[in-house]
Amino acid sequence: MFSPDHSHFTTTDARRFDGVDTWVFDLDNTLYPSDARVWPQVDERITLYVMRLYGLDGLSARALQKHFYHRYGTTLKALMIEDGVEPHDFLDFAHDIDHSTIKLDPALGSAIERLPGRKLILTNGSRRHAENVAAKLGILDHFEDVFDIAAADFVPKPERSTYERFLDRHGVDPRRSALFEDIARNLLVPHDLGMATVLVVPPVLDPFRERFEQEAVKEPHIDYITNDLAGFLAEQVLPEKGAGQAA
Repeated sequence: MFSPDHSHFTTTDARRFDGVDTWVFDLDNTLYPSDARVWPQVDERITLYVMRLYGLDGLSARALQKHFYHRYGTTLKALMIEDGVEPHDFLDFAHDIDHSTIKLDPALGSAIERLPGRKLILTNGSRRHAENVAAKLGILDHFEDVFDIAAADFVPKPERSTYERFLDRHGVDPRRSALFEDIARNLLVPHDLGMATVLVVPPVLDPFRERFEQEAVKEPHIDYITNDLAGFLAEQVLPEKGAGQAA
């Protein structure tokens, strides 16, 4: 994690944002802070789904859920392969959460609105979930579209085919785009494809998420790391774009 005095980190050979005309954002744990209490609710709903499907107690269902996650990348992918679960039913159940804990984020909204070019959401969740959360944050209208797990044919990130399908569907040139994501491994393929990559980590560890998902990994495929997305956009991206336009 970062110290309170250091909210942003840049690698020495980071790909700059000059020429970027498409800004791509993951949803969960990227566009909202941990205190929004969104992901813990989704995680609990997934555990409940596994409990009911297999007739397990809570602890056993939780253990199986995490086994599925580590083996298949998402619990949904595991359930589709192992038991032929209908994905839309699962997603509707998992994302049936209370959105009242999500607060408007004017700073993030202002920063995203000012980004020049297209803005897209790329998520392993559902379109409905992304739209509901983004609307509560007050940022939905700034995005052109959502590329969700259904659009990816239910193949989750970090599979290369998912990013390629996304780029093709929306006509995105990876060399002119930037991706903001909360899990380091999900940035490996995008960086290889030519995207500028930004890892978004929480200011403090979230006990409801696994530690590896929150690590500020300083690896060659990660250009920037931040624990303050709105601040990063305002301080690191927009001044640069403004300077380029003034010149």
